[in-house]
Amino acid sequence: MVYKNLRSIREDRDIRQREIAELLHISQNTYSQYETGAIALTAEVLVKLADYYRCSVDYLLDRTDDPRFPRI
Repeated sequence: MVYKNLRSIREDRDIRQREIAELLHISQNTYSQYETGAIALTAEVLVKLADYYRCSVDYLLDRTDDPRFPRI
C-alpha cells in the first residue's frame, strides 16, 4: 500500500527522505520502502512520524485527509 499522505506531508514541508531517515535512525532506502508500502510501518515509526509532523497516525495511514488530531 502506497501511503500518499506520508509522502505528501514530507514533500509539502520540503523535507528529503534522507532527513527523515536520519531522524528515525534508518537508511534512506528503508524509509523509501515505508512510503511505497514495500515494507510495513511499525507502531514506533508511526508514532515518531506523527509527533514530528504534529499530525494524527490516521492521517499518515491515509485513513483521513485531515491531519489534525480528532477532538473527543
